Amino acid sequence: MDSNRYSLPRQGPKEVVEGKKAVCSSSHPLVTETMRDVLGDGGNAVDAAVAGSLLQATIETHLTNHGGSVVCLYWDARTGKAHQLTSTGTLVPGLRRHNPLPERHGKAVCCIPGFMPGLQALHERFASRNWSDLCQPAIAAARDGYPMYSFQYAQLHEELPSRTYFPAGRELLTPEGFIPPVGERFRNPALAKTLQALAAEGPQYFTEGGWVQHFVEEANRLGWPVEMEHMKNAVPPRWSEPLEYRHGDDSVIQLAPPEQAGVFTRFALGVLDHMDITSRGHYAESAESLYLFAHVLRWVKWEMGLLQDPELFDVPTQTWGSEAHHGAVAQILLGSRPRIDLTEHVELTAGDAAMTSMRRDADLGSCELSIVDAEGNWLQVLHTCQGGGIPGAVVDGVPMTGTSATADLSAGISGWLTGDGRQKCIIGSTIVLRDGKPWLSLGSPGQPNISVPQVLSSILDFGMDPYEASVLPRMYPLADDYTLEVENRISDSVVTDLTRMGVQVKPLGKYHWRRGSFQICWRDPVTGALQSSADPRRTGKAAGC
Repeated sequence: MDSNRYSLPRQGPKEVVEGKKAVCSSSHPLVTETMRDVLGDGGNAVDAAVAGSLLQATIETHLTNHGGSVVCLYWDARTGKAHQLTSTGTLVPGLRRHNPLPERHGKAVCCIPGFMPGLQALHERFASRNWSDLCQPAIAAARDGYPMYSFQYAQLHEELPSRTYFPAGRELLTPEGFIPPVGERFRNPALAKTLQALAAEGPQYFTEGGWVQHFVEEANRLGWPVEMEHMKNAVPPRWSEPLEYRHGDDSVIQLAPPEQAGVFTRFALGVLDHMDITSRGHYAESAESLYLFAHVLRWVKWEMGLLQDPELFDVPTQTWGSEAHHGAVAQILLGSRPRIDLTEHVELTAGDAAMTSMRRDADLGSCELSIVDAEGNWLQVLHTCQGGGIPGAVVDGVPMTGTSATADLSAGISGWLTGDGRQKCIIGSTIVLRDGKPWLSLGSPGQPNISVPQVLSSILDFGMDPYEASVLPRMYPLADDYTLEVENRISDSVVTDLTRMGVQVKPLGKYHWRRGSFQICWRDPVTGALQSSADPRRTGKAAGC
């Protein structure tokens, strides 16, 4: 990897890669190019994902790190079978929650990292390349540095108070008192040394070796009574059967609980199907469809508050996937629309402070990788800074955020400080089969439980091109006060019609980066060649060979 070859990553329209035998997409051009190089050199999808994840955690520290979590959805071409790997952070049983950071920067709890155990499990089962070789791009980036870019600078600046609360964070992110300016090389020599040990000793360096010993020492120093036994006995990465269901002519494969986005998407698409949503027009052009879609997202999000780790709770997955339940919810929503024009109500209430505040889930850093290799293996990987490590600490060059998981039913991320459970997350990795074979895979950070149903419906229900579906305006669920935040690329007539239905539209700007950043691969239905794209909302890139 030579970072001097590339211009600075930027947001905006992206080129769709077409006509390839292997493709990949990520949120940073250096990561994408590294994965393409691995694929072009004969490596498989897992080889590319391991190299890409290690590098991405080095150069996108505002979104992910080596002390966070990893969740994967993998289609094995040899067996024709899908696999789910869950390696989110483990909440130590009995570990009392406290917050060493200032109260205004939110509460977080120390969490045993799942990032490296997850990559180890993935590599041991499906990789073809040597672990040490896959570490080299990340080592070079940490040692030699990479150009700071505007999106990263803005994110780090916004999070600076919590990330630099401890001296080690200040030393890493503000070495001369300031974040390195855009265009200047950002180096992390301590991480380079750590990654060299990782290459030499293998992923065990993060679970049994020097790094984990330093992790425990730092946690204890900051008041978290973590013990080496916790690290050894943490819940290991789980291989499991993913969720699979029919939607139209396709089979959709998504992550099963404790991840909620798969159940969420199945539920939402089922309700929309019972509303005959395609006859009402696409939500980007139809006020009626937008109104109903926003209501469906609101309803499903509420019910998903009851979904927890199936190792600890009963999970009514069958009910949430049943046609009867979908139909009942559809009838409730269709039967509760306004009978009168509510424009006057919106005009009278707009601007009222009580009507302008909206509660959202916390913004969390995450990165999605989408990869298809020449052997026909498909892989979606999401790794994230959320769900691992010591809040605000830096251990041997690895910055960490801990986890913000709570038992709050409205939270997208939740967990329990007893019972050796995994956190419930909102990861939306998806593979779609047609005639028994993969033809589409996608995923996104940025509350994917909300974004994936919107993009997937555009592709599967309305037959849209995958990249164009990812570009279309996206929304938050309708709020309890009938305000709707949506990217403002919908027409004035749609806004007027929504107002008549009592909905106060709140524009998010043309492209709102918190609405996600889809990394997508798909197969051309005519030629059979592979295509790939990256979302314009962030700084990604697609490539192929």
